[in-house]
Amino acid sequence: MTDMKVLVPGPGHPIDIEQSPARVTVQHGGRVVADTRRALTLREAKYPPVHYVPRADVAPDVLAPSSHTSWCPFKGKATYYDLKVGDEVVPDAVWTYLKPHKAVAELVDHVAFYADRIDSITVHDDV
Repeated sequence: MTDMKVLVPGPGHPIDIEQSPARVTVQHGGRVVADTRRALTLREAKYPPVHYVPRADVAPDVLAPSSHTSWCPFKGKATYYDLKVGDEVVPDAVWTYLKPHKAVAELVDHVAFYADRIDSITVHDDV
């Protein structure tokens, strides 16, 4: 990744992060792999909201480091994990920003799951 542009969120590309008041659970392969009441909800431009779960609230045995990385000019370098549940490995199903840009600094120590690679992400109504 050379010549990586750094951009600041603003009116043309807003990013809002707020503490979710709801319980958020993530399931795959019949197992709850994350369960938290401390999720952050990121709303970015016209993208669907993404729930970032504290790493401490993810089952410790389900994340395996991946060699894949990507770059977001608004958030920084994303590092990926494979999701391991039983004998199944879902490549690059989870990402995190180890050193997020200042504008999204609260994402540190949180991970997000690709909704189309896992069974479910549930935001519970029972706040």
